[in-house]
Amino acid sequence: MADVLSVLRLYNIQKKEIVAKGDEVIFGEFSWPKNVKTNYVIWGTGKEGQPKEYYTLDSILFLLNNVHLPHPSYVRRAATENIPVVRRPDRKGLLSYLNGESSTSTSIDRSAPIEIGLQRPTQGTDEERVRLDKERLAARLEGHKEGIVQTDQIRSLSEAMSVEKIAAIKAKIMAKKRSTIKTDLDEDITLKQRSFVDAEVDVTRDIVSRERVWRTRTTILQSTGKVRVSQARPPPNQKKGSRTPIVIIPAATTSLITMLNAKDLLQDLKFVTPEEKKKQGIQRDNEVLLQRRKDQIQPGGATLSVTVPYRVIDQPLKLAPQDWDRVVAVFVQGPAWQFKGWPWLLPDGSPVDIFAKIRAFHLKYDEQKMDPNVQKWDVTVLELSHHKRHLDRPMFLKFWETLDRCVLIAHCAHVCS
Repeated sequence: MADVLSVLRLYNIQKKEIVAKGDEVIFGEFSWPKNVKTNYVIWGTGKEGQPKEYYTLDSILFLLNNVHLPHPSYVRRAATENIPVVRRPDRKGLLSYLNGESSTSTSIDRSAPIEIGLQRPTQGTDEERVRLDKERLAARLEGHKEGIVQTDQIRSLSEAMSVEKIAAIKAKIMAKKRSTIKTDLDEDITLKQRSFVDAEVDVTRDIVSRERVWRTRTTILQSTGKVRVSQARPPPNQKKGSRTPIVIIPAATTSLITMLNAKDLLQDLKFVTPEEKKKQGIQRDNEVLLQRRKDQIQPGGATLSVTVPYRVIDQPLKLAPQDWDRVVAVFVQGPAWQFKGWPWLLPDGSPVDIFAKIRAFHLKYDEQKMDPNVQKWDVTVLELSHHKRHLDRPMFLKFWETLDRCVLIAHCAHVCS
């Protein structure tokens, strides 16, 4: 008996029906519990002495059913339905295996214990399947009833109309035949459908298994080609969303960058401690709007100075769902609880998927010890000197250069996808 992951792959490739009923998932004559573990190892487990963890059947099936969604939307929907998510590093390889693009995967553990599926009674299932097939075909045949001639209503043409009118109709029919190509397709389809309804159970199932839907909503969304369609225009009274990029900073008072000094650091490119800003009587704002000045090279080679606005906040949980697409950078304090409640957060609380979406930075003094979490995360470290203020500007310019490069790469990936 094959393992449940292989059965799921076979059914997905052959477009067979997979039924989720109650706490079990049904594959034809066999079924498995939804929470049964597959032999696909979760990324990041099984290393450095940690035990291996495996994706469950319902988590992989939920990914297949929502593969058309962007990964952040898929993660939010999975969290709403309390289903473990497939981590971003595993997503591409797992889908490639399930869709038949690859024959195996390095994440499949052949030594993992396999749970055998339960065999289900087939007689009732066969009868129910045939009943549904007959109902579906009866609906198809309904469209052909208009072309069926009732013999009890046939009368002699000579009784119904004159010879001249019959001759005129014949002339029209002959002219129509000369301008069209005759086909017996409709008659063949009707005969095949009628014989299908009367077929035996085994023959019926064999024919239905050969049916293929070549274009569905899911396959269209997974297509690599571009479908050129005109986008619907929004209603005139619909308010356009903001396009101002967002930078998130820590809300902790121990952070070197706060709402008090964010403008000094990121706009004026000089470091002023939060304590100095408090002594100056500066009040804390809920958000800060930066006006970043940068030079753009024009097609002719000339340089044009432009100003780009950025919004700085320290309360990210107040963002609307559509605002998260505009978050381009986050300053990391160190503790993982900083990201509690964020989208893209993994079930174990790890923010690695967040850093794949948003560029992360960590601001510290040069002699300060590095936080252990920052060391293992994909974070750009910016080091400040306690006394050498002339080094502030190059360091904050490095922040903007890194951010510009990441935004450009993300934009190119979005345009080319």
